Amino acid sequence: MNKPHIMLPTDYTATLGQLLGSLNICSRESVIRQYDHEVKGRTIVKPLMGATGQAPQDAAVVRFNFESWEGVAVSNGILPRYGDLDAYHMSAGSFDEAVRQIIAVGGKLPNLTPGDGLFWSVNDNFCVPDSVYDPVSNPDGKQKLAKLVRMCEALRDATTAYCIPLTSGKDSMKNDFKADGVKISVPPTVLYSMTAKMEDVRRAITSDFKQADDVVYLLGETYDELGGSEFYALHGELGANVPKVDFGKAKALYTLVGQANDQNLIQSCHDLSDGGLAVALAECTFGYHCGASIDLPETGLTLPAQLFSESHSRFLATVAPEDVVAFEALLGSRATRLGTVTKDVRLVVRLGGHEVISADTDVLRSVWTNGPVNRLLGVASKENLSHSNSL
Repeated sequence: MNKPHIMLPTDYTATLGQLLGSLNICSRESVIRQYDHEVKGRTIVKPLMGATGQAPQDAAVVRFNFESWEGVAVSNGILPRYGDLDAYHMSAGSFDEAVRQIIAVGGKLPNLTPGDGLFWSVNDNFCVPDSVYDPVSNPDGKQKLAKLVRMCEALRDATTAYCIPLTSGKDSMKNDFKADGVKISVPPTVLYSMTAKMEDVRRAITSDFKQADDVVYLLGETYDELGGSEFYALHGELGANVPKVDFGKAKALYTLVGQANDQNLIQSCHDLSDGGLAVALAECTFGYHCGASIDLPETGLTLPAQLFSESHSRFLATVAPEDVVAFEALLGSRATRLGTVTKDVRLVVRLGGHEVISADTDVLRSVWTNGPVNRLLGVASKENLSHSNSL
C-alpha cells in the first residue's frame, strides 16, 4: 500500500475543527453523564474535569477506600483503524496507548526496582475475523491467522518490555458479516484494558492547562506516521505509514515522566493519540477558559505530520515557570518547548513565524462538544472558529 497523495489543507484551523467534531474524537459527554462514575465518592480523576467540567482525561483514578490514599488508575487502548494496515503495530500501539494514559495521570511503570510494590495488570479483548482456512467460504483464512499471530507477538513484546503481566482476556474470533453473497470481515482488533496501583491519588495529574504563563512541552518524538490517522480519514484515505512503537525509547521516557512527577514538576499532562498534537492542544484548553501560544519547531516534517501525526509514546505537558530549569535538566532532549499557556482564550499555532492555526478555544470546545452536529450547522470554518458569537 502506497502513501496517498492528498491536497494539503489551505485552512488548518478549519481542519482542526473538522477533527474535533469527528465521531472518533468528539465528546462522549452524552454517554458519560448516563453513568454515575462518582458512586461512593472515591473517583479522583473523572472522564471530564476542569472548571468547565468538559476537559477530557486520559485515564480514570479511583481511591480504594477512605482509610488510605492508595488508589488505582484504569485505562484502555484500542486502534482498529491500524488493523487494516499492520496487525502487529495495531496491537503494539494499542498496548502502548493504555500504558501512556496511566503514565499521563501520574502512574509509574512497575518493576523498575525490586520490590517497588507498583502492581499493574492488563486484560486483552481480541476481536478478529474467522481465521480457519476454507478454499470457498474463507479463502484468505491463512492470512487472517497470520495477522492474529502477529497481534500475539506484539502482545508478547509489549508485556515483556514494560514488565506488565497479562492476567485475563477474552477472545471473539468469528467477526464476519454475510448478506446477499457479500462477506465483510472486521479489521484485526484488540482492546487492552489496564490497571495500575497508585500509592497516593493526591498526586494524580489531569490533562487540562492550569494557569497562564505555564510552559508547554511536547514529550517524545514525532515522525511522519499519518497512516491510519484521523487526518487521513477526513480525506477518505487510510495511508500506509502506520505509527510504530519503540519500546526502549518509550520506557525511558515514561520513567523520566514518573521522576518528574515525583519532583512535582508537571502541572498537566495529556497523551497524544487520535488527531495528534493539534487536537491535544485544543483539548488541553477546555478545562479553564484559557488559550495557548505555540511555535512549532523546524523539524523537516511536513506541517500535516507535525500537527496530525499520531506517533506513539508522546505527551503534552505544562510546567510552572519556576520549575522549567529542573524539568529541562531531567527530560533533556525528550522535551521540546512549544510555548506558553495564555489568559487569552485563543489557540494560536505558528510555524516559522506564520500563523497556521488561530481559533477561539471556547468555540473549539463547543465544536468538540456538539460533534457531527456542527457539520450540519457549518461551523467548522476558520471564520466561525475565530469568533465566539458565531455559534
